[in-house]
Amino acid sequence: MSRITTFLGFESQAEEAVKHYTSIFESSRITSTLRYNEGAPFPKGTVMTVEFELDGQRYVALNGGPHFKFTDAFSLSVACETQDEIDRYTEKLLAGGGEQGPCGWLKDRFGMSWQVNPTILPRLLGDKDPAKSGRAMQAMMGMKKLDIAALKRAFEG
Repeated sequence: MSRITTFLGFESQAEEAVKHYTSIFESSRITSTLRYNEGAPFPKGTVMTVEFELDGQRYVALNGGPHFKFTDAFSLSVACETQDEIDRYTEKLLAGGGEQGPCGWLKDRFGMSWQVNPTILPRLLGDKDPAKSGRAMQAMMGMKKLDIAALKRAFEG
């Protein structure tokens, strides 16, 4: 078990968010749920933490109160091999009130920022030919949900 775990603070929707996330990604599961007892900042029996795995990566979600807010400074990135994966993950993460942002970024209905990116993107953006990588960058900057075919066309010129 890793000594470092990503800890996600929610106002009060930790359990709902974790159920949503584990329904989206294969090889995902809730591993434990801990509830608040008497004397806690939430009513006895309210979910305190939910430990879970997304595609084998361990996380803990906490219901911590209204001062817990996500920012764009933290995001989870989903590497996608195909356009179908990009489309599917984007749709599921946006379900129920999420918001699509630029360049493959989005916020789900809980306020968590995600990046849904094709695995080919680093190769396109990091190519040694500055004209090719520049065209790919410009194409990406004009997109919301990323389009692999359009990125490749821009790259090739």
